[in-house]
Amino acid sequence: MTATNLVNKFEYKPLYKPNQLICGTGQTAIVSGWTVKSAIGKHLQPQEYAAIGQLYSPTRGINFLIRNLLCNPHVRFLVILNATKEDRNSGAAACLLDFFRNGFKAGKSDTGRDCWLIKSAIFGYIDIEIAAEALELLRHSIEWKEAKTIAETVTVVKSFAQKESVEPWGETVIFPLVEIVPTVLPGQKYGHRIEGKTIAETWVKIIHRIKTTGTLRPTGYDGQWQELIDLMAVITDEPAEFYFPEPNYLPIDRDFLEQYKPQMLEDAPYNEGIKYTYAQRMRSWFGRDQIEEVIAKLIKEIDAASAVISLWDAGGNINRRPDGSSDHQHSGSPCLNHIWVRVVDEEISLTATLRSNDMFAAWPANAMGLRALQQHIRDEIARRSDYNLTMGPLVTLSQSAHLYDDTFENADRLIQTQYAKICEDRDFFDAAGNFLVEVADNQIVVTQTTPGSGEVVTCYSGKNPLKLVREICAASPAIKGEHIGYLGIELQKAAECLKTSNQYIQDRR
Repeated sequence: MTATNLVNKFEYKPLYKPNQLICGTGQTAIVSGWTVKSAIGKHLQPQEYAAIGQLYSPTRGINFLIRNLLCNPHVRFLVILNATKEDRNSGAAACLLDFFRNGFKAGKSDTGRDCWLIKSAIFGYIDIEIAAEALELLRHSIEWKEAKTIAETVTVVKSFAQKESVEPWGETVIFPLVEIVPTVLPGQKYGHRIEGKTIAETWVKIIHRIKTTGTLRPTGYDGQWQELIDLMAVITDEPAEFYFPEPNYLPIDRDFLEQYKPQMLEDAPYNEGIKYTYAQRMRSWFGRDQIEEVIAKLIKEIDAASAVISLWDAGGNINRRPDGSSDHQHSGSPCLNHIWVRVVDEEISLTATLRSNDMFAAWPANAMGLRALQQHIRDEIARRSDYNLTMGPLVTLSQSAHLYDDTFENADRLIQTQYAKICEDRDFFDAAGNFLVEVADNQIVVTQTTPGSGEVVTCYSGKNPLKLVREICAASPAIKGEHIGYLGIELQKAAECLKTSNQYIQDRR
């Protein structure tokens, strides 16, 4: 078969995540890591590459990448771009390189399933359903190169394209894929509130809520997600040094956090193909440092309600986009859109709005980065003025709070191992206050007091416990569900004592 005939025959047909790839007719696959794939594609012709795709995670991405290569045995060359700080943080490119360098061994995934572990310092695995013989054949049939820049990637790809076309290394092989199908309970569609003392505690509660009542929807990324719309998470007491549980069940650790915080705090130069950081959007994208402006605003007017940072580019930013286009017209627009900082009663809070939020892999880092920003603003106000504010809550508003289907198994395991523990380790504080129940004058009397000082605010009375519960809920709709359940039990006990003329004492069993 001539080289020309081979070229005409090649067509990359991905079985998984096809909409996330740029497909061509060559024999070189390009893994761009966190570098935008189009930044490479625009320098190449389709006949020079087989496919260009991004790889964000060693645990969520390599498995699908390997499966696609097994489906397309005409791919004989692989270029892996390992260029950015994000690539180093995730370790995905390094882990993939280690697969080809070092191979794999039998082991366990992070959910305890049998799998093939990549022989790497970075944890990455491949489904056990894929035959070891097929993986070994793939490893030894593809010539691979690591690149550090877009220019180097393009040069290597073009050098591979100049070679004589090579016969496919084998036949297309497809192995079964285990899919996790969640059970969904009924729940409200819009508007959810979850509160926790720490980011770790709140995260477990978020994952449980999404997995329990989240709606299953198709995504634009060749899969599905489980989603809650408009989820407000309130973190009240995250310590300054950040809390990491032991053993750590979060998807990040302290080393990752230290590398991530600059993305929320420090400006960075704009480079082609490299995704912006949130700090870049806040510090220089619009030609002004909005973080500094918020600090100055609050020092001048400490109770201002207009200390706002906007990350959404509505268009007209000719320094970044000469055509004046907006974030609506670009893929990869920022998930974090809006930040509001407020000081009330000498306490500084920060509220962040995220239009789209991967709650499993991204939210813990997002929350810790935002908390670091909140701390930075507080500290700078203290350094430059006489205000010594205390740290108030961090609030995130995730308009689409979702879990991707490739994290369902991990989410289920997290819930099984952590959710019950967190529910047991709770206090009984309720911002709606406390309710004292007694029987007096042949009726049930409920006295509501403030949660702190115990000041009486109102009373309810009657003989019908259901009617009383409804009155209390109507007046205090934010009362905790567990609290109103307890109150209902006590009111029913008081009603029974009215009927039997027995003495009622609250909390007596």
